[in-house]
Amino acid sequence: MQQGNVLFQPPSDYYNPTPTTNLEFQQFSYGDKGSSTGHLAGSSSYSNPLAQQSPAQGYSTQGATTASYGQYQHTGEVTWASITAAFTTGGFADEPPLLEELGINFGHIKKKGMTVLNPLGAVDKNIMDDTDLAGPILFCLAFGGFLLLSGKIHFGYVYGVAMMGCASVYVILNLMSESGIDGYRTASVLGYCLLPMVLLSSIATLLQLSGHVVGLILSVLSVMWCTYSASAMFTTVLSMNEQRLLVAYPVGLLYSAFALLAVF
Repeated sequence: MQQGNVLFQPPSDYYNPTPTTNLEFQQFSYGDKGSSTGHLAGSSSYSNPLAQQSPAQGYSTQGATTASYGQYQHTGEVTWASITAAFTTGGFADEPPLLEELGINFGHIKKKGMTVLNPLGAVDKNIMDDTDLAGPILFCLAFGGFLLLSGKIHFGYVYGVAMMGCASVYVILNLMSESGIDGYRTASVLGYCLLPMVLLSSIATLLQLSGHVVGLILSVLSVMWCTYSASAMFTTVLSMNEQRLLVAYPVGLLYSAFALLAVF
């Protein structure tokens, strides 16, 4: 008798299939993951038809591909190298520096800070091409920190004045200029030009400025310094040299509010 499935083998005198008819039955083996000793009756070798199906046909071979279970390699497994790369400063070979990913460039911060500290120097027209906010945020935190050292908890006032001032100057500049300016550049210029006010707040931690002539003089000088630097940057970037006084007026009002926070 021809080897096959004995349960489905009909009598030869009743049905004799032609050679073109496909009546071959698949034979399965349900063994353990480590062995393939369990076979159906009449089978002599392990055959896994589901493992031969392509992944596009949608078959799940979780239980049928146990013969190759030990050869599977998980590419996303956690290794000791990945753990040390995550919790140390080494990182991966092609990973960019953390400061570069955060958009912090100390070289640009230093360059713009020196431009503010030297208001009589020439301002580069492309100085605001890099609209980073790392420097302004650093200067605002330093301003609030010096106020805290002098016994003034004004972080909320600093945030509110800065937001309202940036929004107001942004609207005014876009109404006055033809090319216009975005909000990031406006906040960047105003934030960098806050540096003289940070120096004033640092002096306020050592000296009592309120009610003294020295405090009044230093406050006026700081406001003029900030206003001159900011108006120079705005007029250079926007090509508004004839309207510098009109630009300096709202900017001076903004820095006057910061001076009041620093002195009183």
